Amino acid sequence: MKHDVYDTGSIADRTRAEGKSAARPSDAEKQEMMRKMEEAGRPGPGHKALEALVGNWKAEVKCWHEPGGPPQVSQGTAKANWILNGRFLQEEFNGEMMGKPFRGLYLMGYDNTKQTFSSVWLSDMQTSTFVTEGKGENGNKVITQEGRASCAATGQTNVLMKTVLRVISPDKHTFEMFDGSRGENARTMEITYTRQQ
Repeated sequence: MKHDVYDTGSIADRTRAEGKSAARPSDAEKQEMMRKMEEAGRPGPGHKALEALVGNWKAEVKCWHEPGGPPQVSQGTAKANWILNGRFLQEEFNGEMMGKPFRGLYLMGYDNTKQTFSSVWLSDMQTSTFVTEGKGENGNKVITQEGRASCAATGQTNVLMKTVLRVISPDKHTFEMFDGSRGENARTMEITYTRQQ
């Protein structure tokens, strides 16, 4: 017996099955989804770990242009505060880069769903964004993140970079950057923040 190209019975069965899988959630399911969203959207322990970074800071910046060589040292200032009702930390940085005034903007937060720290860096010397993500350890006193960056000087794109934030005390923390294109632990920058009274 020949079958038609379109088997209406199987189409109807499939449509009913798809209808069940695409069924709208019940009111109870909607309420549970909303509860989870609200819970994930509230600042929590991960955000509390960033509280030590809030304030006005003096910054000493060391940049290494050659691995193992002497660093170029400059001074700067930073101001960090909470935005969006304590969900993200915003740091405004003012300093010097290659002998010229330099301004940067750093945003950092904690994703309750992924349980990771994430950040984005912007400055007035570049048109690219530097986005990183990673985990905290030692009670979130050390936060290590990784991301990909572009280098206008060399033309390289998709360069693996690592940053390490260390909270040393309520009045001091450091931020280090490592360039994966130069080796596994090739440090290119270190900023030491000291709280201004």
